Amino acid sequence: MQKEVIGNATLYCGDVLDVLPRLDGPYDALITDPPYSSGGLHKGQRAVPPSAKYVESPRYAEFSGDNRDQRSWAFWCTQWLTTASRLVSPGGYFMIFSDWRQLPTLTDVLQAAGVLWRGLVVWDKTLSSRAPHTGYFRHQAEYVVWGSQGRLEKCPHGGPFPGVITERVNPAEKLHMTAKPVRLMQELVEPLAADASVLDPFMGSGTTALPVLARGGRFTGIELTNEYFDIACDRIEKAQAMAGV
Repeated sequence: MQKEVIGNATLYCGDVLDVLPRLDGPYDALITDPPYSSGGLHKGQRAVPPSAKYVESPRYAEFSGDNRDQRSWAFWCTQWLTTASRLVSPGGYFMIFSDWRQLPTLTDVLQAAGVLWRGLVVWDKTLSSRAPHTGYFRHQAEYVVWGSQGRLEKCPHGGPFPGVITERVNPAEKLHMTAKPVRLMQELVEPLAADASVLDPFMGSGTTALPVLARGGRFTGIELTNEYFDIACDRIEKAQAMAGV
């Protein structure tokens, strides 16, 4: 396991099930985008590399953990989320990305881990998202399953916040095969206090860290793939240097 401390960010390169038990917390929120193990209607399609499922040209590094079947994915998610939930303060937020295929399972997993399920945030990727063919409804949305660690107090600085966030994917911004737009993550952290401490067990290229750190918060991220860990470290270091941290 590798550890890097960059300003207000602490980053770990390792398996989430190995790293999480070593963390102390507490965190004000868990915001993350785990591997979906999706992208197919049967086992054979799920077993192909992520680049064959999610992108048309494989210009990004592959990542692991995306080839589990439905039952093993649910079991694995319950493992890491149960461990992570113990690190989140009472009243803390949970926000976890899902596609349409894994949405029912993830809502069960959230509750199995002891988190109070509060609802969904819809990410509308706009009509620029690709569709399978002309007979289909376009798959232009992904979802954030969100909840809280028990009672959720009223937000002292705003809200209610949008339940649908419209933001198209900008390929020029992406440093990870399934990276989410920075502006989308900026919207998701709005309910948090400016100095909030956020945990991301699947940080990828570090997108979640950018708005958290820009607001004056603290960030802890975990990433298994060495290439993406290096990208995240470099990206966060440059962002904090520009901010004068």
